[in-house]
Amino acid sequence: MKKIFVLDTNVLLHDPKAIFTFKEHEVVIPAVVLEEIDSKKRNADEIGRNARNVSRLLDGLREVGHLHSGVPLPQGGRLKVELNHRSFLKVQEMFGEVSNDNRILAVALNYHLEEKELPEPRSVVLVSKDVLVRIKADVLGLLTEDYLSDRTGDLSELYPGYSAIQVHPSIIDEFYSNRFLPIKPLELSYTLYPHEFVILKDEMGTGKSALLKVNQEADRLEPLYLSNEPVWGISARNAQQRMALELLLNDDIPLVTITGKAGTGKTLLALAAGLLKVEDEHRFKKLLIARPVVPMGKDIGYLPGEKEEKLRPWMQPIYDNLEYLFDAKKSGDIDKILMGLGSIQVEALTYIRGRSIPGQFIIVDEAQNLSRHEIKTIVSRVGEGSKIILMGDPEQIDHPYLDAASNGLTYVVERFKQEGISGHIMLEKGERSKLAQLAADLL
Repeated sequence: MKKIFVLDTNVLLHDPKAIFTFKEHEVVIPAVVLEEIDSKKRNADEIGRNARNVSRLLDGLREVGHLHSGVPLPQGGRLKVELNHRSFLKVQEMFGEVSNDNRILAVALNYHLEEKELPEPRSVVLVSKDVLVRIKADVLGLLTEDYLSDRTGDLSELYPGYSAIQVHPSIIDEFYSNRFLPIKPLELSYTLYPHEFVILKDEMGTGKSALLKVNQEADRLEPLYLSNEPVWGISARNAQQRMALELLLNDDIPLVTITGKAGTGKTLLALAAGLLKVEDEHRFKKLLIARPVVPMGKDIGYLPGEKEEKLRPWMQPIYDNLEYLFDAKKSGDIDKILMGLGSIQVEALTYIRGRSIPGQFIIVDEAQNLSRHEIKTIVSRVGEGSKIILMGDPEQIDHPYLDAASNGLTYVVERFKQEGISGHIMLEKGERSKLAQLAADLL
C-alpha cells in the first residue's frame, strides 16, 4: 500500500536529496517548509548550502509540471508542495501556538483526517529529525519517523578495524614459521578487509597468540612492520594503539580513520606520527592540523583579534598535545616553537574549501561533527603525495542534524573499509587517566 510522507524542514536541510528516497510513495512538502528553507539560503554554512540545493532541485522538478498539483519522481513516487491542507483548527485544540512546527503538524493531520474518509485510505507519515515534533505528532495520533536513509547502521555495528580469531595452536606456529598466513584455509564465516588487524588466540586456552594484519589484497595475513619503539616519545600502551601507529606510519595508506572515546589517545598518536614523518623523515612537506569550528554548549560569540587569535580557543586541544610532545614548559613556548619550525600549521576547516593540499600530513580532529558532504569536500582536497587522518568520537556530536550513525566520520569508515588505500582502527581503552576512563564509561 502506498503512503504519504510529509517532510519536515530539518529533513531537507540535512539531506537535500531526501525527496528521492521514498520510492513509490507520495512526498509532501508543506508550504511553510519552503518559507523556512528560503530563510536559510543566504547562510554561508552547511545549512545554507543545503537550502540552496533544495531550491535548485525543486526548480528542476518544476519544469516537469506544477509542484502544487504533483510531479512524478524518478523512483516512481510523486512530489507535491502542499498549499491546501493548512487549516490550524484541529492542531490548535492541542497546541495553541501558531508556530512553523505546528503548521507542519497541521498539514500532516489534515491529510490524515482526509484519508480516513476514503474507501482505501493511505497511511500518512510525518518525517522529522526533531524529536519533539515527533512526540507532538504522536500525541495527535499521527504516524511519525526519523529520517534514516543516510545512516550507516547502529554504532555497535561500526567496523572496528580488528578482530580476534580462535585457532588451533598449530596455526599460530605456522605463522611464526612462515611469517605469513593465507586467509582462505581459515574458513572464516565473515570477511576480512584490507589492512584489518587480526589477533590470533589459542583455542586450547594457553597464552599463545599473534598480532597480524590483512594485506592490501585481503588474501593473507602478515606481521606488523613496526616494532613497539616510541614515536616522538610516545609508546603504544595497548594493542589498539599499536595498530593505530601501524596505520599512521605506513606511507602506502593515504587515508586513515580512528575512532574512540575521549582519552584513548587519538590526537596524541596522530600528532606524534605526523611530527616523525614531517620533522624527522621529511616524508611530507608540512603537518596540517584542522578541526571543525563547532561549539560544545553555548557559543562564545565573536572574538577580537587576528585570525590566529580568534581560532585559538577552538584549537587549544591541539596546542595542549603539541605542548606535551615538545615538552614546552612555559606559556607561549609552543607558539615560538611552531613559528621557528614553519612546517606545522593549525587551521580551522572553514578555510579548507577550494584548496588543493599536496605532499602534506593532514590531521582532521573531531571529524564526527562533519556531515557527509563536508567530509567529501575535505577528502577530495587531498593532493598527490598527501596522507589524511580523520578521527573523532561518534558518541560526542555537537552538530544539531548529525548523530552517531549519520555523521561524516562513520560514513567514511563504512564506505572505505573494503578499499586497499585506507585503514581504520577503533580505540577502546582510555589511557589519559583512571578518572577519564571511568567518566567516559559511566557519564
